[in-house]
Amino acid sequence: MNKKILALTLVLLLTTIYITSLSISPAKAQSTGWITSYDIYDANSNQHLAEFSAATGNQTLAPIVPGAEIRVVFTVNVFTAGSGDLKLATSLQSPPQGQYWQLSSGTSYTLGSDFNPDANPASFNWVQGTFTMTLMGTVPTPSGSATQAPLDLITLYGPTSGIPLEQITVAATSAALTQFTTIYDQKMAHLNSLQSSGAAQGYIDLYTIVLNQSESLATQGDVAGAINLLNSLNVSNEPVSQASMVDILLPLAGVFAALAIVFVIMFFRVRGKVSYFQLVVEDQIKDLEGLTLRASKIDRAMSANLDSIKDRLKRLVGM
Repeated sequence: MNKKILALTLVLLLTTIYITSLSISPAKAQSTGWITSYDIYDANSNQHLAEFSAATGNQTLAPIVPGAEIRVVFTVNVFTAGSGDLKLATSLQSPPQGQYWQLSSGTSYTLGSDFNPDANPASFNWVQGTFTMTLMGTVPTPSGSATQAPLDLITLYGPTSGIPLEQITVAATSAALTQFTTIYDQKMAHLNSLQSSGAAQGYIDLYTIVLNQSESLATQGDVAGAINLLNSLNVSNEPVSQASMVDILLPLAGVFAALAIVFVIMFFRVRGKVSYFQLVVEDQIKDLEGLTLRASKIDRAMSANLDSIKDRLKRLVGM
């Protein structure tokens, strides 16, 4: 039985890592050079939420939450002149007081008589030059059940208002991401206690892997999946430093099965190439059935968890 548990858990772990490498690719910010820098602040507390510059790249310093009034200070480099007007637009709701747009003092750029600081979009002269502008507004609430929604903070259009010349998009988070952050911090604190109490190093390493995977899921926008993954770390009888590898892997068998489900779903959704992995999953379901039966004699709670995972895997591949 011990060899069976060890083999199944390692297969689930390797499958998870392989699928993760295929299905998750970090987003890379690109700039066309029109908006050269920006800083986002909470308008009330003046907390620095995010920034971008050629030197630092994109940096998120704190969550941008719905309902918050924010201030965005950005620099526009109009590196060539053209006919017609350019337009600035935002998905922010109008500020409780004051104007959307305010040109920074000391800027020599001439916006023109058509520029209206209360308008959205706001038109201005298309002449060569550089200026710094402040945008004020309220972050809208994501619609439906979205846990993290893209927010088109600033969009710069040409005269035809077609394809944007430049667009600054950030992620507006919901209460779900706040919940993830709270749980994640609790798990990190527990990880520190495991390290100080002398828990098995192998278990600590696996615990850390799961934490990192949950953070990756949350970054990709799947906050609900990240929370479920963190909750799967609620295991009993955590192994002490003298534990064998099987003792270490046994409490996390359900965790890695859950990880496998998460990333198999992502792989199926993104790639659509399911034949090979369907065979792998079906084979692991058979092994999981035997493991569940044996686990029921040791830990009923873990057995029920494995049985639930088995059923989800069956539904996933249509068995």
